Amino acid sequence: MKYDFTSVFDRVDSIAVTPEANPNFRKFTLKEGFDKIPMWIADMNFHACPTIPAAVIKRTEHTTYGYFPTRDEYYDAIINWHQTRKPIEGLSREHIGYENGVLGGVASALGVFCQQGEAVLVHSPTYVGFTATLTNAGYKIVHSELYQDENNIWRMDYADMEKKIVENKIHTAIFCSPHNPAGRVWEREELETAMALFEKYEINIIADEIWSDIIMPGYTHIPTQAVSEYAKQHTVAMYAPSKTFNLAGLIGAYHIIFNKNIRERVEKQGSLSHYNSQNVLSMYALIGAYSPEGHEWADELCEVIEGNLNYGGNYIKEHFHGLKFSQPQGTYMLYVDCEEWCKEHNKTIDDILDRAYTYGVLFQDGRPFRRPYALRINFALPLSRVQEAFDRLDKYVFNNTEW
Repeated sequence: MKYDFTSVFDRVDSIAVTPEANPNFRKFTLKEGFDKIPMWIADMNFHACPTIPAAVIKRTEHTTYGYFPTRDEYYDAIINWHQTRKPIEGLSREHIGYENGVLGGVASALGVFCQQGEAVLVHSPTYVGFTATLTNAGYKIVHSELYQDENNIWRMDYADMEKKIVENKIHTAIFCSPHNPAGRVWEREELETAMALFEKYEINIIADEIWSDIIMPGYTHIPTQAVSEYAKQHTVAMYAPSKTFNLAGLIGAYHIIFNKNIRERVEKQGSLSHYNSQNVLSMYALIGAYSPEGHEWADELCEVIEGNLNYGGNYIKEHFHGLKFSQPQGTYMLYVDCEEWCKEHNKTIDDILDRAYTYGVLFQDGRPFRRPYALRINFALPLSRVQEAFDRLDKYVFNNTEW
């Protein structure tokens, strides 16, 4: 490996290792002699790609930080990134617009496509950010359940999607690709079927593709807008370097919208708060991330995450009877079903969380993603930390009979 994905270091100012700073995080008391292994919130425990701090530091040395235009290099970096890694024909700078965050962009697009109280189609299990955004803005969430086939692969239920669209008079769908939390990288045939259904009912699509760079070897992310001309003209696609390069603290996402009418309306909607404006350092961070070195770094990252997920998946299969999961094809999150284990051992998810947190393994309660016995586990940390976490889970949680 050219880049460092093995160092264990102090996460200064990180909520990942200070979850007590989050009022919604479960209260716990860490057992003496154990440290905290952050495997919950979806950020990474790796040093940044070196070109990112280099670009940011160079800009800070200028010593003036007043109003600024978006640089050509910013647009060029995004266009080159997409042309190289996820081709979409005809992408130019006019199709790209800044967003403070993906969920803010989702909210702006919803404000263009929907009236408050209208129904919006979302797949389940459902990313909690979608739930909060839709609920806070006053929309009705209609879930179409994903199911797991005979090979334990998450699939869309097209008949259910159509039924929900018709029954609820739906005209907008949020489409997560790759899917969070299922970790599913949709195949072209699946995407074509979904987009044909949306075209049949004139559905506008808000595509969250923030995870689209974190794809496991052997799989390919196909942008929603590349599936059909209808999808290209009726999709607001959201992207960001934040998941790929761990830049959430710097703020900065962007949309790609090919339809001029929709684009102008989304940009107007996003401007109404007078808050959706770019940060000069996040602009330079993106330029540094989407550099030739950034391409190399992202490729190595995917290899590292694949290795971590394989280690964790194999460990669960060999040592934790009663835990079930679908191996992620994208993202660095593993969504685990503990129902069989809980019933066999007369335990609850709350019991598992309390026990794991006591021994410093901080994974995420998966129930808010709409599965009653679920855990969500972050694998974007050095393998040595993953190994330590699973050793603790083995000794103190899933194979310990004394609690």
